[in-house]
Amino acid sequence: MNMANPFLGSNINLVKTHNVQALLLTLLHEDNLSRIQLAKRTGLSNTTITNLIAELIQQGLVTEEKCVQEDPQVVRSVGRPRTGVCLNPDARYVIGIHIGVGIFRVALTNLRDEIVYNNQELFDVQESAFDVLNLITNSVKELIKKSRISKKLILGIGVGASGLIDFQTGVNVFAPNLNWRDIPIKAHLENHLGLKVVVDNNVRAMALGEAYFGSGRSVDSLAFVYGRIGVGAGFIYKGQVFRGSTMGAGEIGHTNLLLEGGEFCRCGNSGCLETLVSEPVILKMAEKIQLLEPSGILAELIKENQGENSLPIIFNAARQGDSAVLEMLQERAYYMGVALANMVNLYNPEMIVLGGIFSEGHDIFIDPLIKTVRQMAFADLGLRVRIRATSFGWKAGVIGAAALALTSFFYHLD
Repeated sequence: MNMANPFLGSNINLVKTHNVQALLLTLLHEDNLSRIQLAKRTGLSNTTITNLIAELIQQGLVTEEKCVQEDPQVVRSVGRPRTGVCLNPDARYVIGIHIGVGIFRVALTNLRDEIVYNNQELFDVQESAFDVLNLITNSVKELIKKSRISKKLILGIGVGASGLIDFQTGVNVFAPNLNWRDIPIKAHLENHLGLKVVVDNNVRAMALGEAYFGSGRSVDSLAFVYGRIGVGAGFIYKGQVFRGSTMGAGEIGHTNLLLEGGEFCRCGNSGCLETLVSEPVILKMAEKIQLLEPSGILAELIKENQGENSLPIIFNAARQGDSAVLEMLQERAYYMGVALANMVNLYNPEMIVLGGIFSEGHDIFIDPLIKTVRQMAFADLGLRVRIRATSFGWKAGVIGAAALALTSFFYHLD
């Protein structure tokens, strides 16, 4: 989705819906435009733009009242300031639900995917899927009540869930980290909440959020890579999600990096990327460092935190100069870099955005990771790709889920 290549409309009357969506997307990414500018951006006639804007103003979706457009470099001697058109972000809302491993987050966002209210709750992964979905249902109801926003203004719900998702049916086909199989998330939530629901893999939803509302808005092709209990990727090309023929695209965590001697992976193979760079692996390796160096920086920090061994403590130990911890993390970055170099060779994205543990420890991971990608990617592909941490931090999951709802029920271009 390249802003240099705008959202083009059509002057054919039968595609009015398409034209409206092209107009709304243009205003999402470049607000405060005059009607003439909108006509140029979308390729629509001035008459078509005038008619569509009138309808959107009547619906409350766009406004002119706070959109007086002035170029600070230009002094106008006569005449009134040019009136621009703006998206009204609080005209409608969506709900985003991010289902992780042992935690879910629920957020109400506006049309710019800005969080208005949010809840989060922990759950036991041994609980039944339907018990967890009931917890989520109650959390959504509480959120709507707390927000005091009319349900009529809520367009629908987007769910980003861990595991393999059938996007068409909204069924979680298989989520090994949750012990879920064939769980009808979409049907369950629609029946209990009375709102439209769309479901996708959580990392693909994060990729969508970054592409439409984050640092990926300026590029055509983006890959989002998320690490936590597992490692997954989501791919966006020209605003569209690539899911693969059986909805399984992006399982980068099961790229086999060690052909011999690798750790056993939950997928049934060994030597997968997930066995080398995920959160459980880092915690396990940190425990070994603590035992080998009982007077080291990491061990002291763990003592100060009453025996807690967590990622923030491990990252802080590296930042404070624990050489063993830093070496261990940089080795994880090397393996991640190898996997990303392979992905660059296959997919050739303009940008790779990192989330989860890779964004939390971005100051430790990114430099060695980029070095590896540049060294190992074919020709100069590694030099051209931009690699950065997500602009949303922990919010990436719910913002991505809300983006899924927004692009499905409001901005979607066929």
